[in-house]
Amino acid sequence: MDLKDIQNLIKFVAKSGASEVKLEMEDVKITIKTGGDPVPVEHTTLLPQVQAVAAPPAVAAPAPAAEPAAKEPAKEEEDHLITIKSPIIGTFYRKGAPDKPAFVEVGKTINEGDVLCVIEAMKLFNEIESEISGTIVKILVDDASPVEFDQPLFVIDPS
Repeated sequence: MDLKDIQNLIKFVAKSGASEVKLEMEDVKITIKTGGDPVPVEHTTLLPQVQAVAAPPAVAAPAPAAEPAAKEPAKEEEDHLITIKSPIIGTFYRKGAPDKPAFVEVGKTINEGDVLCVIEAMKLFNEIESEISGTIVKILVDDASPVEFDQPLFVIDPS
């Protein structure tokens, strides 16, 4: 079972709503738990146990009651923005190497297939490519920070 298979299994479990899935094969043992608890991933051949810490929930500040009309146009402007999320658990890097420039910056126009970042997972560096064309509006994660599966990384304006 390779990393892509594990990533696809994690995506499937997250979408299915199952709270726990255990998979045991000849040389592989994987346990995936969903919910508020950390997600342990076990692989008994070459990989040590990896434990991911769930991202803290975002706390929305209450909007002032006196300004609802002022907030609505901003919300409409942000409705068309697309968020690129992490497909895997790992460490987020904006550069391919310490001496290289960052893959993308805020305001940069990108095309479908352009590399946005790399995520190191289990000593493998996975290039994360854009699935859409557009302009980078926000970079939501600091360089060399741990990221969770499905954690927002970038906000892109596709227009």
